[in-house]
Amino acid sequence: MKYSYYPGCTLKNKAKDLDAYARASAKALGFELEEIDEWQCCGGVYPLGTDEIATKLSSVRALNDAKEKGQDLVTLCSACHHVIKRVNDDMANVEDIQTRANNYLKLDEPYTGETKVLHYLEVLRDKVGFDKIKEKVVNPLTGKKIGAYYGCLLLRPGKILQFDDPESPKIMEDFIRALGAEPVVYPYRNECCGGYISLKEKELAKSMAGKVIDSAASFGADMLITACPLCLYNLNKSDADAKLPVYYFTELLAEALGVKEEVSR
Repeated sequence: MKYSYYPGCTLKNKAKDLDAYARASAKALGFELEEIDEWQCCGGVYPLGTDEIATKLSSVRALNDAKEKGQDLVTLCSACHHVIKRVNDDMANVEDIQTRANNYLKLDEPYTGETKVLHYLEVLRDKVGFDKIKEKVVNPLTGKKIGAYYGCLLLRPGKILQFDDPESPKIMEDFIRALGAEPVVYPYRNECCGGYISLKEKELAKSMAGKVIDSAASFGADMLITACPLCLYNLNKSDADAKLPVYYFTELLAEALGVKEEVSR
């Protein structure tokens, strides 16, 4: 199976290893990520202005590229996933945005939300299957107690993202079990880490991220995983009393599948 792939800025710059882990793991699991040519930054934040169109155009270009190839569009970053999926919903349901975007881009055929947008975790759950992943694991993470950190962007707004139950998600816990580890459910796993205030309000962001880590530690976690590069950064810069290592989920996936070392060479 081949998917159109939108890596996003962070995974092509400061976090290239996380992208490489995802690609290597995909190959081991029997699917391919075909990077979109000449993709542009999604903006990182979904614009809330009802008449805003310019910052949505890069997402529409990526969505239309996938449509022309007849492929689903996969993202690895929660922020990219959030923005692109919400823009896709606009293109399917908001006539004014649909009309203005298509008029500006002058596409061969109007784009009206045809592409299916998937986060990499959804591919693992819905296309590959966690049972198959469990069969492919060669280095099970036995004995590790891992807290999943969802943050804000993966789950909300639930009616549009349709990723998991926004109040009681389980996809990352099922992922952790598939790798042979024990998931730890803790109260702050869906709370904001302070991502979008981390530059202007550094101390507040550190405090918010610290509450997440301390919450996970108090429930017995010895590490955290996340699916958002900004969350990863914030959690590693927190002022938490507990000192838990924080990993991107693709790194642990690559480790469990036995492909991490080939990426590191």
